[in-house]
Amino acid sequence: MALYVQKFGGTSVGSIERIQAVADKVIKFRQDGHDIVVVVSAMSGETNRLIELAKAIDLDPSARELDVLVSTGEQVTIALLSMALNKKGCAARSYTGGQVKILTDNVHSKARILSIDEDNMRKDLSAGRVVVVAGFQGVDEEGNITTLGRGGSDTSAVALAAALKADECQIYTDVDGVYTTDPRVVDKARRLDCITFEEMLEMASLGSKVLQIRSVEFAGKYNVPLRVLSSFEDGPGTLITLEDNDTMEQPIVSGIAFNRDEAKLTVLGVADVPGVAAQIIGPISDANIEVDMIIQNTARDKSTDFTFTVHRNDYERAKKILEQQTEKLNIREIIGDDTIAKVSIVGVGMRSHAGVASKMFRCLAKEAINVQLISTSEIKISVVINEKYLELAVRALHSAFGLDAMETDK
Repeated sequence: MALYVQKFGGTSVGSIERIQAVADKVIKFRQDGHDIVVVVSAMSGETNRLIELAKAIDLDPSARELDVLVSTGEQVTIALLSMALNKKGCAARSYTGGQVKILTDNVHSKARILSIDEDNMRKDLSAGRVVVVAGFQGVDEEGNITTLGRGGSDTSAVALAAALKADECQIYTDVDGVYTTDPRVVDKARRLDCITFEEMLEMASLGSKVLQIRSVEFAGKYNVPLRVLSSFEDGPGTLITLEDNDTMEQPIVSGIAFNRDEAKLTVLGVADVPGVAAQIIGPISDANIEVDMIIQNTARDKSTDFTFTVHRNDYERAKKILEQQTEKLNIREIIGDDTIAKVSIVGVGMRSHAGVASKMFRCLAKEAINVQLISTSEIKISVVINEKYLELAVRALHSAFGLDAMETDK
């Protein structure tokens, strides 16, 4: 007998039929003797519909009132799922974030969880009930409804699992686990049985959209075992957990992540003096534009070239900010490119293997793919390349590092 926190996303509860299917899945776990807490998102499309309603009245609505509005999506789902469970003879009780209570700070639309009162949930579990909790939401100290930001239901589930000391937090979605790369790009991509928090965090931050980054950070911090499973077909999924030094040696590379939404800006010929990097990046950051990879090169004439990447949606805005700094920083030229992509190899096994970077570069060179920027960490190597070579690069690297599924695996 175990305690599981199970999270079902918007697609999984997108219709009455799918809510009934979720209820059947939950009941199977109860029949096996397990205690179950279910966290649900709003039905697919509902949050967008509510936001459109708000904008029909005010294009810039109050953040507090917007949280009140969008949080109702999850309230509908918890009530419907609890009704379905009770109708099928499985005792269940629904809770909003405020009823739990999930206490957050007061930053509307992107609140952070401060604490969780699990007493009422434990009483219901002891009484044999399934507890159904609205994801994505909480309340601040003044009782105002808050939301955790897009994808916040994953974070809600992990936080509840940590508070309840659950045996596992199961994230049900429309894929059956974490793959070595996107199967839509590489048809030989294979599902991973297990991956570490570190690897999953890197892959999530680099473009893999299976899990929300904050939820992986939370799970790693509180050592909550995470499992990604399909809502629509049975299978073992992928377990995300701490690196276990007692198991067999980790593969060198566990996965290939990529991101098409990249743009590059280069500032040429600024003075190589202390503080110049802050003067370039400062106004960009002040505009709430996130900077990713940064490269600085100093020339013999004591000038420096400064290159960095931003999200493609922020490219024009970032370029305009730089242009406004041209005279102040005595910039010789600003060069931009919004046709780039980032490809990354990720694996904790890279810590103990030399020559991974050279193997990556040889593989790309063999395909005549030019590397524009390079960024490394202990368990990842990222490169910026021309976007038109992205899928070729991913397929080549996937094969070069032995990640292709064998025919017998399919």
